[in-house]
Amino acid sequence: MKSSFFRRTCLGAALLIGSVPGQAQAPVVIKVEVENAVNYWTDVSDVSKLASVTNATTGVSRVAFETVAGIYDIVAVNGRPVKGTVAWNARNLNLGSTQAPGQSIADVTRNGLAQYYFEFLQPDGTSIGAIMVSSFNGGAAPPGSPVAPGAAASQAITGGTGAFLGARGQSTQGANTVAVRQASMSEDPANRRTNGGGKTQFILQVIPEQRPQVVLTANGPAIVHASTNQLVTAADPAQAGETLVLYATGLGPAKGVELGQPFPASPPAPVIAPVDVTVNGSSAFVFYAGGYPGAVDGYTVNFTLPSSVVSGMASLQLAAAWIPGTEVKLPIR
Repeated sequence: MKSSFFRRTCLGAALLIGSVPGQAQAPVVIKVEVENAVNYWTDVSDVSKLASVTNATTGVSRVAFETVAGIYDIVAVNGRPVKGTVAWNARNLNLGSTQAPGQSIADVTRNGLAQYYFEFLQPDGTSIGAIMVSSFNGGAAPPGSPVAPGAAASQAITGGTGAFLGARGQSTQGANTVAVRQASMSEDPANRRTNGGGKTQFILQVIPEQRPQVVLTANGPAIVHASTNQLVTAADPAQAGETLVLYATGLGPAKGVELGQPFPASPPAPVIAPVDVTVNGSSAFVFYAGGYPGAVDGYTVNFTLPSSVVSGMASLQLAAAWIPGTEVKLPIR
């Protein structure tokens, strides 16, 4: 791509887009599917016996003040195959309004306090980033959370790393497809997948620090024909199956580049987040998304339009790490 195009039409427009995030926007719903979910309870006083049993074990009854650690495999996000791990730890409190032995008398009904860590990886193992959550486990889902069967726990998103840097919001846990297995800490977690565990879902309402946006120019979105480097316009529209390049902001960190530093000309700096382009709701084939040389928050995304796209003004939406940007209109012939 010719550097003059980006500098002339995109960098100035990016400043306008940068003024938008202060406006109120709905949180992004990220549904995290997990498998091999096992909770390990602290029922072992002799440390030499921790993680010493090969076969599956059974967790003890959850009494007040007991602690637990859970390890789950992330397998999908919003239906897209993903790798990663959910790790969490908690102290059981048995909060409730009924006075009974082992029950912590309280106005709220919750199991206890917990901290969750969601770390996401691309299918090839490349890191995407992490989301941190503080939680009141058990009981009702937080007010305003998505309606989901079996939703429980009141969880606050307290931060993130990588593609989720600065994230905030709230979350809840959905119903189990297969009950989470309760195990003893005497069980060796090396055999967690072999011994098996539960399947469940977490529903995260994420308010991102920034959202991906297609740069806007005076003549429309900054999307060019890959073959000519000319802006796609009503007079020079795109066509089904064509390869295009769009210019964007807000795609987050790139591999090998410290935040706040300009992207290098060589080697290329692909972004760490999974990037999606949809056109009229259909997925385009994205084969590169990376930092524009010399820019700090400027990116190029190379993609091929779906062959099924019909002529007219199409709606195009850019997303990074499952966080969507504002739709733009793209003329198709």
